Amino acid sequence: MKTGKYILSLDQGTTSSRAIVFNTLGGIVGISQKEFTQFYPKPGYVEHDPVEILETQLYAMRQAVQEAGISYEDIAAIGITNQRETVVAWDKVSGIPVCNAIVWQCRRTAEICEQLKNKGLEEYIKKTTGLLIDPYFSGTKMKWMLENVPEVKKLSDEKRLCFGTVDTWLIYSLTEGKTFVTDVSNASRTMLFDINNLKWDETLLNEMGVDIDSLPTVVSSSEVVGMASAEVFGREIPIAGIAGDQHAALFGQCCFEEGMAKNTYGTGCFVLMNTGDKPVLSKKGLITTIGWKIGDKVTYALEGSAFNAGSAIKWLRDELRLIESPQECDALAETVPDTLGAMFVPAFTGLGAPYWDMYARGSILGITRGTTKAHICRAVLESIACESYDLFDAMGEDSGVKLKELRVDGGASRSRFLMQCQANLINRKVLRPMCLETTALGAAMLAGLATGVWENTEELKAIWKVNTTFEPDGDIENAENIIWKWHKAVNRSMGWAKTEN
Repeated sequence: MKTGKYILSLDQGTTSSRAIVFNTLGGIVGISQKEFTQFYPKPGYVEHDPVEILETQLYAMRQAVQEAGISYEDIAAIGITNQRETVVAWDKVSGIPVCNAIVWQCRRTAEICEQLKNKGLEEYIKKTTGLLIDPYFSGTKMKWMLENVPEVKKLSDEKRLCFGTVDTWLIYSLTEGKTFVTDVSNASRTMLFDINNLKWDETLLNEMGVDIDSLPTVVSSSEVVGMASAEVFGREIPIAGIAGDQHAALFGQCCFEEGMAKNTYGTGCFVLMNTGDKPVLSKKGLITTIGWKIGDKVTYALEGSAFNAGSAIKWLRDELRLIESPQECDALAETVPDTLGAMFVPAFTGLGAPYWDMYARGSILGITRGTTKAHICRAVLESIACESYDLFDAMGEDSGVKLKELRVDGGASRSRFLMQCQANLINRKVLRPMCLETTALGAAMLAGLATGVWENTEELKAIWKVNTTFEPDGDIENAENIIWKWHKAVNRSMGWAKTEN
């Protein structure tokens, strides 16, 4: 292992841009985060300003390097990880975005998805891309832009359009337009990419009306893809690691072996399991995705996504104003022995796996005159554990592997109450590592491997350390009762926003 080098990890998330400087032992020496604006122009619509994303990312980066007390000369490489499926459209000539980015949570393409289903494309899309037809993925967002934003269509006709997920937008901007790429993990989330043959699929491009010239070149997750501009950093720095946030977290949790799984408790919940060098098609509503590609070796994963998790805690804080912090949510939840029968379903933007109901909406059920905000807080935390239980359960059935443990990360994994509840529901050990910033760490690891900071994955395993192990409490009857009530509540929330003819 080389010493005296640092990796700068850019972790561009759904609600904030973060930057973390890691040393060669995987330790954090500098960290910064800046939130940015969420736009909700219509019910179910979610947008971001791509320029604000870039500006907040640059701000966080400069602050993190300053906090680390190092210069850009000390940085061996940059790793980038990003919120997935969110689509940015910009002018290839000017580099200026045409409109707001459409965020992965956005439901505006529900009708386009219905049309694709009516055309009988579900099986083709599943076999080719590993995905299900849902507004979650990028392809229908691109189609919507082409049909509803005249400037996007005009640029496409003039061969001046760039479509990209957030990784592509950041890399393009950091390299001053010299590098237009995405990695296989992000490409596998677009519903336009053939995960078996590792190329954009012509049939799906034609279906969405997307010109292949407007899409980035697909590269591996660990290689030098371009040089970040000296205008930005004072010197050129290699960009050498790229992965979508959940894939980066799987890598950062050192889930290098088939059958290892992690759950990230961020804005949503994302359970991923390494399935080795072959894609496994799900029968339980999960999706098949590419974990990462290093050299010629592709690692696949099964994924279950719950769209709203940490966002439900933020909703308690920002919209309902029941709490002032996530810590208060934890403290209130622990003041009551149960939810007094209340159940919460955090389907603000529909339900992801294993239900895939884009018309489901959030609900609170079973409340009585005796329900307090402590019960509501507990119900919200339990709902996050319940939706993760569904994903974990489906993953075990699909893979045929009896999962022994669950590695966890993300902001909400700091909740002792939530993690204990999770262990109880899945009846497995939950392992919380020393470094909860595993998404950023995964991007750093990928960049470091490509630039010789680390020689191999064995060196990376030595970095990963357990902080807390949560053992199930053995009360199976109580866990089963919570899950039974959860499924009952989910059924009540499904289809709520569907308009009957």
